[in-house]
Amino acid sequence: MPSHPSVEPPQEDTKRKAQRVAWTALNVALIVLAAWVLREFIAPMVWAGVITIALWPLLLKLASPRHRQGGATALALGVTIAVGFFVALPFVLVFAQTALEAHDLMAWIKNTEANGIPLPHFVEQLPFGKQIADWWQANLARPFEQSPAMKQLHGDTVATVGRHFGALAVRGIVHFGFMLLTLFVLLQTGPRLADQSLKVVRRFFGVEGAQLARGMAEAVRGTVTGLVVVGLGEGLLIGISYALTGLPHAGAIGLLTAIAAMLPFCAPVVFCCAALWLFGHGSTVGAIAVLATGSIVVFIAEHFVRPILIGSTTRLPFLLVLFGILGGAETFGLVGLFIGPALMTVLVVLWRESTQQPL
Repeated sequence: MPSHPSVEPPQEDTKRKAQRVAWTALNVALIVLAAWVLREFIAPMVWAGVITIALWPLLLKLASPRHRQGGATALALGVTIAVGFFVALPFVLVFAQTALEAHDLMAWIKNTEANGIPLPHFVEQLPFGKQIADWWQANLARPFEQSPAMKQLHGDTVATVGRHFGALAVRGIVHFGFMLLTLFVLLQTGPRLADQSLKVVRRFFGVEGAQLARGMAEAVRGTVTGLVVVGLGEGLLIGISYALTGLPHAGAIGLLTAIAAMLPFCAPVVFCCAALWLFGHGSTVGAIAVLATGSIVVFIAEHFVRPILIGSTTRLPFLLVLFGILGGAETFGLVGLFIGPALMTVLVVLWRESTQQPL
């Protein structure tokens, strides 16, 4: 007679399901634990991933066809150094300019402490100018020792603010270093890591998941192109107006404008301050020229060039591009500028697939 198994098939099936559930729960728990351990480094890793995705087409053109290890390492190192130089250059220029003018800056600080800051003539012509002028005369136009507002900034407050700023600066430098290290590793192992990532996505989510991942990568790449390239263009054009109107340090302020223009609707803060400085120093025509040039450049760039550049790459409508950038920045910070459009791409892909399904 045939021997019967000691465990019935239904019991074996139940046991296997329980094992799969336990294995899945263990994987989820380990992933959550690993994410918690890496929580302080998630932002640098995401930034490195965004930069790698943005530079991927360039890397494919520069990489050797045989993709030898030595060549890949040299290429990754060169690109990492270039990215670090590009990011650090504005801060180095600002620090160098500050160091060159440290003597004049210290003299100005001592003079303002002893005599206060004179009220600019144009302040009274502004909306609520009378109220602003009264506050200025009571707090800023007199020696700081007699100023009620300055007395509130006692030594402990200044020391606390200084320590907080110093801690943020050190943290930013450390995160920047880890971002560059992660970027080098990603660039060095890029092709192999990309193939492995696509295999994992296909295994768990099928061909549709792989296509969705490619669409998200294209959205990130298009957003980086739109923000960086358009921002540099805005800074260059507005910087020319700075130079023509005689604004001091036009190159440095133009670079600051370009950095601000990489963030949506932030460039007006810089060129309005520049125009205000020109107006306060008697150059009314120059102030109007800077305001007019900046407004026209920003209007065209923000409403036409940038949405078209990002939308043509990601095939996103203008409204979703705008909502993705602004909503992503509000939710995730600066890195959300790139995550937001990627998530909007997911919504558009899911919507198009759902509308193509037969009822």
